[in-house]
Parts: sequence; C-alpha cells; structure tokens
Amino acid sequence: MLLDISIKNFAIIEEVSLTFDKGMTVLTGETGAGKSIIIDAMNLMLGARATTDVIRHGCPKAEIEGLFSLEQSRALEQVLEEQGIEVTDELIIRREILQNGRSVSRINGQLVNLSVLKQVGQFLVDIHGQHDQEELMKAQHHIRLLDSFGDQAFWDLKTAYQEAFESYRTMRKLVLEKQRNELEHKARIEMLEYQIAEIEAAELKAGEDRQLQQERDRLLNHKQIADTLTNAFVLLDNEDFSSLSNLRSAMNDLQSLEEFDPDYKELSTNLTESYYVVEEVTKRLGDIIDDLDFDGNRLLQLEQRLDVIHSMTKKYGGDLAHVLDYLDKITEEYNLLTGRNQGEQDFEGQLKHLEKQLVSLADQLLVARQGLAKELEADIAQELKDLYMEKARFQVQFFKGKFNREGNQTVEFYIATNPGEDLKPLVKVASGGELSRLMLAIKSALARKEGKTAIVFDEVDTGVSGRVAQAIAQKIYKIGQFGQVLAISHLPQVIAIADHQFFIEKVSDQEKTISRVRLLEMEERIEEIAKMLAGDTVSAAARAQARELVEKG
Repeated sequence: MLLDISIKNFAIIEEVSLTFDKGMTVLTGETGAGKSIIIDAMNLMLGARATTDVIRHGCPKAEIEGLFSLEQSRALEQVLEEQGIEVTDELIIRREILQNGRSVSRINGQLVNLSVLKQVGQFLVDIHGQHDQEELMKAQHHIRLLDSFGDQAFWDLKTAYQEAFESYRTMRKLVLEKQRNELEHKARIEMLEYQIAEIEAAELKAGEDRQLQQERDRLLNHKQIADTLTNAFVLLDNEDFSSLSNLRSAMNDLQSLEEFDPDYKELSTNLTESYYVVEEVTKRLGDIIDDLDFDGNRLLQLEQRLDVIHSMTKKYGGDLAHVLDYLDKITEEYNLLTGRNQGEQDFEGQLKHLEKQLVSLADQLLVARQGLAKELEADIAQELKDLYMEKARFQVQFFKGKFNREGNQTVEFYIATNPGEDLKPLVKVASGGELSRLMLAIKSALARKEGKTAIVFDEVDTGVSGRVAQAIAQKIYKIGQFGQVLAISHLPQVIAIADHQFFIEKVSDQEKTISRVRLLEMEERIEEIAKMLAGDTVSAAARAQARELVEKG
C-alpha cells in the first residue's frame, strides 16, 4: 500500500506531500490543476522514462519519493534479495531527474538502475488510465491481458516456452547463416578448402626449415667437415705426436711440486682441469669421426623436403612461420563461413529437436490459455452484470498464428453488447462508455489475483453518467476493499463513494504558478460535489443532493 508520496519541483508542482490510507481515495480539482501530474510523478517514481521537461522551470532537479507498506510477496522479496536490498515491512523509493538528462533511483537508500526500479514497481502499483483503454482497442495486447490472469504455474509454463523459443530462434539463425554463407561464399569456401588441404598435406612443422637447411649444409660440406675434424683429432692424439700425452706429462710433473709453493698448486690445478677438458673433446671428436658417413639418399630426401617447403613459402608467405600463420587465418575464416566455429555439432539435428520441444510447449500453453479464457469469461460476465451490461456477452477467441515469444496463437476479445447480436471483435464494436466498463471489469477481475498494493484509476469514468456512473463508482470502491485504490474522477457518484478526497488547485501570482493539494473534510467534500452538480453557483438543492450522494455512498 502507498502510504506517502512527496513531489518536489515537478512540472507546476513546487512541493506536495500526500498521505494515503486503505480503501478508496479520490483526487479532484479543475482541469489543469495538476491531478494527472501527480499520476505522472508516480509513474516516474516506479520506473517510467523521464525527460528534463518534467523539471520545474528554474530548478536543478525534480524529486519524487514514495513510502510503501508491503504485503507478503515472495516474488517481490526475491527481487529485493537479488539486488541486496534488505526486506522489511516498508519500502522507500526515491527518484531524482537531473537537468543533464540523468536520473538517480534508490530503493531503501540503495542505488538501483531503471530496470530494477521497474521490476519492483510492477509489484507495488497498477496505474490504469485512458491509455489502457486505447490498448484494449489493439488486438495484439489482448494476449497480455489474458496472461495476466494466470497463476504461478501458468507463468512457469510460459517462461519454459519462451526459453525454448529463444533457443530455437538462436539455433535456426545459426543454421540459416551457415546455409547462406555456404551459398553466397561457395567459391571462397572451395578455395579455402583447397589451400587448407594443400598446406595440411605438407605436414609443416614450426622451425623445420631451419633444421633441414642445417642438415643439408652439413651433407654438402661433408668432406671439409671430415678432414677438419680428423686433423684436429690427430693433433690432439696420435702415435707420433700427442698433445694430450704431453699435457698429461706436464700435469703429472706439476702435481709433484704442489707441496712446495701455493702458486705451483694453482698452476697444477688449472692444468689438470684443462687436461680433462681436452680429453673429453678428443673423445667426442673420435666418436663423431666414427659416425661421420656421407648419406647420399638422405641428402636427396632433404632436397625434396626443402623443395616442398620452398613451394609453400613462395605461394603462401615469406617463410615457414608465415605459412603456418596463414593456415591458422584461413582455417578460422573457413570455420566462420561454414559454421564450424561452433564446433562439430549437428545443428540441423538440434534444430529439429528444439522444434519438437517448442511445438509441445506451445500446445501446452494453448491449453492453459483456453482454461484461463473460460475463467476470465465467467468473471467478466459477472463484472459486466454489475456494471449494467448484463446482456453483453464476452468471449476470448484463439487464432492460429506464427511462432513468437507469446506462442503460436493470437488472442482477440470478442463482444456482443446487445441480445441477438453476433459476437464481433471488441476493437470494432465497443463504444467509449462500454470500453470504460469493460476495462474496469477486467481490472476488477484481475485485482483479486494480482495482489498489487495499490491500483490507480486515471479518469476511467469518462463518457458515462447516471446509473452507469453509480455502478462504476461501486465497482471502483469494491476493488478498493482488496487493498487500496486511488482515482482521479469528475463524476459526483465516484467522488461521493470514496473514503477520502484530496482537492488539487492551481494558484498563480505574477511570478509563478503552483499546484496545491489539501485533504477535504466532510463539509468541504459536500461543497465540491455540489459544485460539480450545479456549477459555480451552488444552491441549497445542490448541496442537499450532494449530501445525499455522500450519505448513500
């Protein structure tokens, strides 16, 4: 329930604070006094998009703040918990609209974005005005009105359908894109296939060209290498003159002098280390020379392999690294054009599976909606009877449609307002007064299900009078018994039946114009109703009639 709302520097409102109670409250006043501005401010507080036009002239920002008492609502509590907002018995929503176009929103002091504000707002207030009647005249909105009559099980089913629909749509897009790419880029795909196959067939390895070139150079210079290594080995160790043998003799001589002088010991140590290094080199030289055979077949293999690599580098890049980079690049392009970047999956098979799932859920959704339709038709029939349209017949009709987020059926409301008439589309036959009553009937039926803390009616009684106006007044009052109703009205019958009445007036001087709001006492209410009945000149008879309306209410 909305307990308080504070509005500052919003349109012609300088500062207004209203305190509301349970039951039915009406807002009255002359046209242009600011009644609808209060509803507009309430809409913005609950997440509607704002422009800087709403900021009062000469002010830096507009501010709207509302205090709500909360009923038990697990869905609302879950939203608040997800946002890290403490769940208490009360909720404070504050929104500021700044001159730079930004807006700042807070729930219980915590900053939230506009989507969260809207999400929370939908649990708090349902604002119904002439715009809703305009939507009632658009058949595409009828399915949304029907669905709002559903319970949690219905919404779980609809959510499952919508998730399946999104999965199906995503997979279908992938399949179509893959097919389109394969058709539009057929030549490119064929060329990429050839290039990828050619490079992969070469079985190239990173750094392979350098290793093969080194091995080829060794084979081409085999004689020079063999002669040089043999000569080095002979100089180090042969029968006639052995450098290694001479080093060993010198090492032994110095080792015998180590005890006589530290310098001798250092020389001996260095020479010993040198000897073992030369000995190891000599051994390795011998092993290499033993294995040093010329392999003409291997040289031929190297030449052939290097020719393959040269062919690839000449065709696809400057060196082997460039060729491998090019392979990665064209492989990625090929996968993108053929859809293989999504993995080696059977997209067509998955699409057929998702299609079956979607059709099954759509059928279940249709059956559930048909059940809702019967329930809604029965409720609307009773509500219309209360609104002096007892002869009217209301029906929800279903038509086969294309698959979309709402299902594969379209929904349209049909009505026959007089006996003997055929049911016809509501959008073609309903008059303004009948629309008001039908929308009120729908809202009344939904009020018992939605559990909103407050329902706002913005001039829904336009175009009616007499006993119909009285019936509308009683219907709005009855809805208020489920929680709280706020209504803007010009009808004496509606105003008289209300529990509370705020009067909004526009006050001007030479410098500014502002709206002022005050809660009327009983005698003031009677006077205002009398003015509505008789005009500016109020007679005793008008006052008596006004008093009778209030007492009857």
